[in-house]
Amino acid sequence: MILKPKKHLGQNFLINEEIAENIVDSLVLKKSKNIMEIGPGKGALTKFIIQKSNRITLIEIDLSCVRVLKNKFQKLKVIHDDFLKIDLNTLGFKKYALIGNFPYNVSSQILFHALNYRNNITEIVGMFQKEVAERICSKPNSKKYGVLSVILQAYFDCEQLFDVSSKNFYPQPKINSTVIRLTRNKISELDCRHEDFIRTVKEGFSQRRKKLKNALKKMTKLDEKSLENTLQKRAENLSVSEFVMLTNYIFQQK
Repeated sequence: MILKPKKHLGQNFLINEEIAENIVDSLVLKKSKNIMEIGPGKGALTKFIIQKSNRITLIEIDLSCVRVLKNKFQKLKVIHDDFLKIDLNTLGFKKYALIGNFPYNVSSQILFHALNYRNNITEIVGMFQKEVAERICSKPNSKKYGVLSVILQAYFDCEQLFDVSSKNFYPQPKINSTVIRLTRNKISELDCRHEDFIRTVKEGFSQRRKKLKNALKKMTKLDEKSLENTLQKRAENLSVSEFVMLTNYIFQQK
């Protein structure tokens, strides 16, 4: 069966088997051998994943691909659904790794959905648009450091592994890709409410060129003396721990 990539699903099929194997080899699988693959397509990664574990669940939105996957990998659990709408707690794994060549147009949404299950996920290995990968892994005081960087680094150790040229896909995208690994850190919960933290980070970066004392005005009345130099900084200058401190201050005022 010949599968034509669907533009509306952001499909770009990986056609280089060596790169596919390298992506799968980036899984560490120390804490769990359970693996969920997101958007397996025709199974470019799957054929190598099955060499690492037999506890695998495939989640694919495209029915045509689901049919191919069920035919190729008859012993695997293949779920026809949108990952962004699935309650991962219903799939039977307490701990698991996520892997995938994530569609560029929904890659950030995939990560935000995964954050809802942060205490179940041991690691995430994925291919992203190079620019997005750089944002995820960037550090404070960088122009690329932003909402994704702070929120993901609060719960994961983020590292860029290797770049993948556009020539390794069909159809060939106009951008290059980067494979990254996010390894769950030891922080089970932050010293503030997760929802409050998200709101503070997003509001702080909503006007990233402004100092925080101005960018956060909508949230609360801020006392500069009690926060010393923090409010004189921009969001891109703050570490995760400083955002946690700021979150606690803001929501203790309410």
